[in-house]
Amino acid sequence: MYFAALLARTEDGWKASDTELDDVETLSDLADLARESSPDEDTVLVLIEQEDAWFGVVRVDGEDDPRIYVSDAAAAARSSYGEILLTDELLGRDPDDGDDLDALDLDGTEDGESDEDEDEDDDGARATGSADAVPHGPVGDPQILDDLGVSEKELRLMSTEAVTEIAESLGASETLETVR
Repeated sequence: MYFAALLARTEDGWKASDTELDDVETLSDLADLARESSPDEDTVLVLIEQEDAWFGVVRVDGEDDPRIYVSDAAAAARSSYGEILLTDELLGRDPDDGDDLDALDLDGTEDGESDEDEDEDDDGARATGSADAVPHGPVGDPQILDDLGVSEKELRLMSTEAVTEIAESLGASETLETVR
């Protein structure tokens, strides 16, 4: 079960809105969605949680690049919404690196021919490599909410009810409950 909400900081306090992520395919799409919710270029937080697995915070301040924090990258990588947040930059990967060369059949065999021993070794190496690419545990900017009253330590200690905990820390729990 997923829950996603936008919290926009306004002169009158926090304004919450429920958000559908079905049409969001990239981090850029998510940042645009956040910016649309606050025409005055105020701070907007996109809070996403998957029950008992992981949570993510995306912070958009005006036209600045979004800042991201994900509580468990490995768990988020198994989620379509988590994959939006786990950019190459966030994971410390070079976007030009990838499995492009791994996908090519360079062993000299024709399609349909295979050497089973080599295929098993290749698959094992690829599986190990892809598991290493996404770390278990948090990734991103752990100080994303420092200036809003949620320290790095508090953020790292949050449970799977983090969206509620963050809203409470911001004084926006009642506002968030209106969209839950």
